[in-house]
Amino acid sequence: MTGRVEGKVSIVTGGASGIGRACAIRLAGEGSTVVVTDIQDDAGHAVVAEIEAAGGSAHFLHHDVTSEDEWVAVASSIVEAHGRLDVLVNNAGIGIGGSILDMSYADWSRQMAINVDGVFLGMKHCIPGMRDSGGGSIINMSSVAGLRGSARLAGYNATKGAVRLLTKGVALESARERWNVRVNSVHPGIIETPIWDTVGAALSRADGSSIDVAAMAQIAVPTGVLGQPLDIANGVLFLASDESSYMTGSEIVIDAGLST
Repeated sequence: MTGRVEGKVSIVTGGASGIGRACAIRLAGEGSTVVVTDIQDDAGHAVVAEIEAAGGSAHFLHHDVTSEDEWVAVASSIVEAHGRLDVLVNNAGIGIGGSILDMSYADWSRQMAINVDGVFLGMKHCIPGMRDSGGGSIINMSSVAGLRGSARLAGYNATKGAVRLLTKGVALESARERWNVRVNSVHPGIIETPIWDTVGAALSRADGSSIDVAAMAQIAVPTGVLGQPLDIANGVLFLASDESSYMTGSEIVIDAGLST
């Protein structure tokens, strides 16, 4: 199957690396014009170059998702340039682990600002453009950590749990207001992404050695397999496409049975 999101205009936040990069490439490969946003300019431009080299359409915008002014500018520029906005992938996020006794308020606030405030601002400022151009699909990146608690990840749990219920609340509002905007969340399990560079440090053993994510997956995941960003991007593509037109307020868990 090809052209599953042909003609749609998508924005992927945090699109310069990891899951966001995979989502941008996958959506572009199925026909969407993709706006990649991130604070990592060089990596973001590299993703766009990769998409264009494969025959796709994309461009990059520098974007701090915690800034309301930047969200206003990004959302308006997309509608102005393309006349529509069909898909929002609220993917930008960070992971700060560690004991609740040691976590600084600054780290708590920064993680909430990126992981939760960024999602709120994205929906607030992108829904009008979607609604006015006929509707669309919002995909909010939560986590298995938004479904169950984990020791030394309480702050991260809080942000991803908030994304899960924020998604459901906005989905219901959108449905009842007949905005024709669907809102769903995606919950990855243990995926090979750069987020483990920060989370892993907080979960590392006392001797300071870093976590072997593949080895952790062998132990924790029922299949023993470490997930890849493409595994998540495939789920995002489904939610972005009209194939999921009867889904809103739902959550797709992609974790090889980890949360079962």
